[in-house]
Amino acid sequence: MNGPFDDIFGNTPFDLNRDGHIDGGEWAFINDTLFSDDLDTDIDEEDELEDELDMVGLDRDELELMDPEERWDALEDAGLDPDDFEDF
Repeated sequence: MNGPFDDIFGNTPFDLNRDGHIDGGEWAFINDTLFSDDLDTDIDEEDELEDELDMVGLDRDELELMDPEERWDALEDAGLDPDDFEDF
């Protein structure tokens, strides 16, 4: 008996055991590969801020050592919003 996904995915690289049928494990693999919204595209907000600093040539460690007014000016001069970097 053919399953609902055998005609679509049977005898393809998704048919891991090459039996011509898509079983539950293979379907889970297909679902995770093709239809999952839980990909590693979630970037932590802190990582985004680090990337912004890297793009404009600023170093987080150096900014942390600056006094608040100097840090504010450096971020503004780099074209960044100092309010986004309040956690320093």
